[in-house]
Amino acid sequence: MHTDPAADCTLCPRLAAMRRTNQQAQPDWFNRPVPSFGDPQARLLVVGLAPGLQGANRTGRPFTGDYAGDLLYATLAAHGFSQGNYAASAQDGLVLKDCLITNSVRCVPPQNKPETSEISTCRKYLAATIASMSELKIILALGKIAHDSTASLFGLRPSKAKFAHGARHELPDGQVLIDSYHCSRYNTNTRRLTPEMFESVFRDIQDHLNSQI
Repeated sequence: MHTDPAADCTLCPRLAAMRRTNQQAQPDWFNRPVPSFGDPQARLLVVGLAPGLQGANRTGRPFTGDYAGDLLYATLAAHGFSQGNYAASAQDGLVLKDCLITNSVRCVPPQNKPETSEISTCRKYLAATIASMSELKIILALGKIAHDSTASLFGLRPSKAKFAHGARHELPDGQVLIDSYHCSRYNTNTRRLTPEMFESVFRDIQDHLNSQI
């Protein structure tokens, strides 16, 4: 199983139609399923929701070109998970260290709201990504959709593994699923997620990884 969809993937008709519309409107944008970015041998996997229309859908790299990326990449840098300077471009030369970033849904959805069937259809790529990471120790789910999609792959019952900011869920194979509110502009503007709250989650991640050494 490939870890990323084909560039012309049509498994989700609604999303494929939106890509075609975007390609006509913005032919210079990426406008394809956005592949994962980072270190395939990483111990940390960050799972987001879906590409943003003017972020990853435009640049071709997860969380690149919108506000969510500003906070995520700054926090990754502060904890030693990147090398180089993030400049909101896939050509900025940034390299991730011990971290891989992906999305639950690889194509931009209308109104940033994927349908349940689209999440389910794209889950096989999340599963393949996780299976390919031989050193994986922690999965960070950004938001409830990322949490639910990841938890379902490990057979976690929703009643036993509820999404909550900062929550930690033991996975059957010894890995850990950690939750955070999504680092979207809406969540940060409303103070649902503050930089300090996001920082706290990453401190927990770093502490866990250090304990595995």
